[in-house]
This record gives sequence, C-alpha cells and structure tokens, in this order.
Amino acid sequence: MQVEVRGLSKTFGPVRAVDDLSFTVAPGQVTGFLGPNGAGKTTTLRMALGLVTPDAGTTTFNGIRYADLPDPLRRVGAVLETAFHPARSGRNHLRVYCRAAGLPLRRADEVLDQVGLGPAGGRKAGGYSLGMRQRLGLATALLGDPAVLVLDEPANGLDPEGIQWLRGFLRHLAHAEGRTVLVSSHLLAEVDQTADRVVIVGAGKLVREGSLTQLRAGADADGAGTVLVRSPEAGRLAQELTAAGVPVEATGTEALTVTGLTAAEVGSRAFASGIELHELRAHSTGLEELYFRLTAGQEQFAAAGSADATDRQAAS
Repeated sequence: MQVEVRGLSKTFGPVRAVDDLSFTVAPGQVTGFLGPNGAGKTTTLRMALGLVTPDAGTTTFNGIRYADLPDPLRRVGAVLETAFHPARSGRNHLRVYCRAAGLPLRRADEVLDQVGLGPAGGRKAGGYSLGMRQRLGLATALLGDPAVLVLDEPANGLDPEGIQWLRGFLRHLAHAEGRTVLVSSHLLAEVDQTADRVVIVGAGKLVREGSLTQLRAGADADGAGTVLVRSPEAGRLAQELTAAGVPVEATGTEALTVTGLTAAEVGSRAFASGIELHELRAHSTGLEELYFRLTAGQEQFAAAGSADATDRQAAS
C-alpha cells in the first residue's frame, strides 16, 4: 500500500508548521522521516492519520484518505504516543483494542510474542520500562496486521539490544512481508542502518527525498570526489598534488584528504611517483553528515517555539 502526501499545509497562529509538503512512502521499504525539532514531523503524521485537519493538501493510502478507509486498523497501524491504563496488564490493554476493532482476542497474545513481550503480558503496564512501553505501542499498531506502519520515534527508551531488534524487525516487515513502514526518528545512526529511503524536512518544507544511495551520491558529487589517504610519505604526496593544483588537507602526520580526484587517480599518481600508500579510499557521506548539511539553518521554529509542540497543545 503506497502512501502519498500531497501539498500538506498547516498553520497554528503565527507558526507555519507544515508548508506545501509532498512526498511518497513506497511499500516494501523502510522510509525514515527526519528533521530538526519543530520541523513539522509530528504535525505531518497527525494530519496523515486524520488527527489534525490540514489547511490544504491530502494524504492517501492507495488513493484513499485514512478517514475513508474500511477497517482502518487493518490497513494502517500507527504509534504517535504510547497511552495505556497503568493498572491494566499489557495483554488486557491490547484486548481492549481488539474488542473495539472487532479483532479476535487471540491477536493480543500473538502480537505480544511478536514484539518480545509475551512473558510480560500479564504484568501491569504501569510497571513497564520505557522500552517495554514502546514495544507495547508497536504491538498495538500490529493488532490489525496492517499493510502500513506509521511510527513516531519508536526507538525512544530502547537499550542497544532493543534498538538492534527493532532494526531487524522493521526491515523484516518491509522487505520480507512487503509492508510500508514510515518511521520518524532523531537517531540518525540508527536510521542510516535501518532505512532504505529518507524524507528530510526543515521549517515545514521538504528538504530532500530519496534513497540513501541517491542522497549520498548527490552529496559526494557535490563534494567533487573526496579521497582519504594514509601514507608514510604523506608530505611528499601533498606537495606533488598541490603543485598540480589539487586541493589537499593534512588530517594527521600521515593522513591526507584529497578533493577533486577519484581514489584511482590518487593511487595512479602515487604509484607513478613511487609513493607508498597504506590506505586509499573514497569518502562516502554518512547520513548524519548529509542531514546536518541539508538542514543547516532550518531550526527557526525550535527557536521561536516548536510547531510540533504547538500542535500537541492545540490537540489537547
């Protein structure tokens, strides 16, 4: 099931939370939804799920708005906030949702096992750790066995083992089962290892959308081919490259960063000059570096008051 966001806009008082935002979330992939605090991520997700009315634009699931979906919990599972009765067990929390959605009660135990909470299903949810609450929220989203998952910061509170589990779990849902997975997160290193595509927003607008490979290729092309070199003769290599007009920066006693040449070209020049190399590799832009490069100066809402925080206040 494909998710299409088209022309979404929303204003809260003087704050333009989301501004003519459009992007696509494809099935069979994990899509990371990234942006600085106050960039409009939560507002966008709430509009997509019909919790906030947009000033303009639409979000559709295979061409149908969420409010018009038949059996929406069987089509779209979402976790924007984890809410539960602290005196109710995790199992009974899920059974309440099963009854409300007309789902068989056995689904409660099935999804508890699916997210690794089976042994804790009989415990009161109020005694759950933050990471366990996150898993309970994910279990709630999975009750209807939906084709689409929309998750806001699902890794919050998870320990490293839990984060590793979540990474594999989401990729399995997308790659092995063909589901559409949209994940908002501020853990850039984790998104780098989990997502197939990213949508980056800033100040309520789309900054960049595409696969990680496409974004890195574009960033590396902008960087004109950065090559990292280690050599016991780094000084001589730097002199020869500089004399040829190639930008070189020393990053250590035996390390250089060369701009404007490929790794093969640097290697060829070093070989022709009889210079021994211990390391030679093209620099690949990481998601964190790419993210900060693209969103530089986009934190204006965080300074003036978070748009997402304004949204939550308006909804409460």
